[in-house]
Amino acid sequence: MKLVLSIIHDEDAFLVMDVLSEKGFSATKLASTGGFLRAGNTTLICGVDDDKVSEVVDIIEKKCKSRKQLTSIGAPTGSTNESFTSYPIEVTVGGATIFVVDVAEFKKI
Repeated sequence: MKLVLSIIHDEDAFLVMDVLSEKGFSATKLASTGGFLRAGNTTLICGVDDDKVSEVVDIIEKKCKSRKQLTSIGAPTGSTNESFTSYPIEVTVGGATIFVVDVAEFKKI
């Protein structure tokens, strides 16, 4: 058995969960926040039989697309009052970070 941990953009979470459910996989959804953009993410946790891992990963890959987004980032102005000037930058958001971990023991009570 494997544990599939996937960190995905909030916009993709319901699509992924719908398809996983349709295919008979259960997932636990945790709200999480990214460090750089401080934007909402979703962490999905799925316990999966070894032979089904590729199917779960394929579903996540197909439903989690990266996209460009404008955001503001602050930079110090260099003055003595240490103020910040905000300017827009384009960043890539979305996609997925997937971890597949061996499970030593699994119990469902």
